[in-house]
Amino acid sequence: MESTDLQFVDWFRSASPYIHTHRGSTVVVYFGGEAIGAEGFPSLIHDLALLSSLGMRLVVIHGARPQIDERLEIRRVTPRYEKGLRITDEAALGCVKEAAGAIRVEIEALFSTGIVNSPMAGAHIRIASGNFVTARPLGVREGIDFCHTGEVRRIDKGAIKQHLDHGEIVLISPVGYSPTGEVFNLSALDVASSVAVALTADKLVLLTEGNKGINEEGRLLRQMTQLEVENRLQDDDAISELLCALTASRHGVKRVHLIDRNISGGLLLELFTRDGVGTLISAVPFDELHKATVDDIGGILELITPLEEAGVLVRRSREKLEIEIDHFMVMERDHTIIACGALYPYPEDDLAEIACLAVHPDYLNAGRAALLLEELEKEAKHLGIHRLFVLTTQTAHWFLEHGFTEGTIKDLPMEKKLLYNMQRNSKVFFKSI
Repeated sequence: MESTDLQFVDWFRSASPYIHTHRGSTVVVYFGGEAIGAEGFPSLIHDLALLSSLGMRLVVIHGARPQIDERLEIRRVTPRYEKGLRITDEAALGCVKEAAGAIRVEIEALFSTGIVNSPMAGAHIRIASGNFVTARPLGVREGIDFCHTGEVRRIDKGAIKQHLDHGEIVLISPVGYSPTGEVFNLSALDVASSVAVALTADKLVLLTEGNKGINEEGRLLRQMTQLEVENRLQDDDAISELLCALTASRHGVKRVHLIDRNISGGLLLELFTRDGVGTLISAVPFDELHKATVDDIGGILELITPLEEAGVLVRRSREKLEIEIDHFMVMERDHTIIACGALYPYPEDDLAEIACLAVHPDYLNAGRAALLLEELEKEAKHLGIHRLFVLTTQTAHWFLEHGFTEGTIKDLPMEKKLLYNMQRNSKVFFKSI
């Protein structure tokens, strides 16, 4: 078998848990008008069709800003914006209607592609669109009349769910209607968050122009909590995608994903690989930290075995882990143990040992070991213990950086002295807590 074949098999096997997890889930996907004219747009539509064929209930919401501006330019009308929102006068409203209609037809045509040897061959994707969004006028704000610019008043979630139940992809344009028949130009991001909240969606996916989850050092943040997003918005309240994500997360959407839409296959990579390629926003940290149980033993062994073989950790058998599992704490991501640590108390000596502190190689240098250490310290304090110790052969500097100071073997509890392995010649470090 060729190496490329083996890679495909490995990828397919690793993706299978996510296929099972996502089947039947409701996912709202947003992309701006910039994506529609891009070279890779047909591939994005094909990826969305693939998600639908895998059993995901999809609602797709598109923007139209560049298409509207293009039509205004043809009419020699200057686009007018205030605080990031379009002032939709009569001329602009006509362009909004034209752009929304043209984009809807173009997307429906792409979903209908079914020629032989194309990614959509035999797909038979059905698209539903309609007046799912009831809107109201934004009105006059700070002296500015926004004319036909509106905001979401209500989402007809019953109608949307009915289409989803029939296996259709629901396509929604950034246009809303009033009970009196007026048409309003809406923020596509506002529509996306409102639809996701109304449906209590499992995921809201925002395909953005560039990476919006970048920190001050230029590094992509793989995950952010609501609090971290709030702090980020205090520094830069112009990041509309983050504001949209925060709104959805606060109102019950479990996970919001920000993905640079320029990444080829980014949607698939984000949803079907463990770490993805974007930024995940959730109410609580994505990595779950909890006391270990016997069900975690297999994952712990898989994590620590390479480190034991390298001589970093002392070997532990499955039987020993079963006996000592109550001492362990694990960090889990998508049902995979990515870090672990153990606390062994010696209450008569007012000491506790930090042991078997390990992090998966894919997650090093991201603060997880420090977070585990902090939780183990809290556990020691809860037990009334005021000093920690650790024996290590290769990570001395890390423990020094985290408040430990070097000690000697004679300072160890008697029970630990008797078990000390002179061949390993581990260094001993202590920390007061």
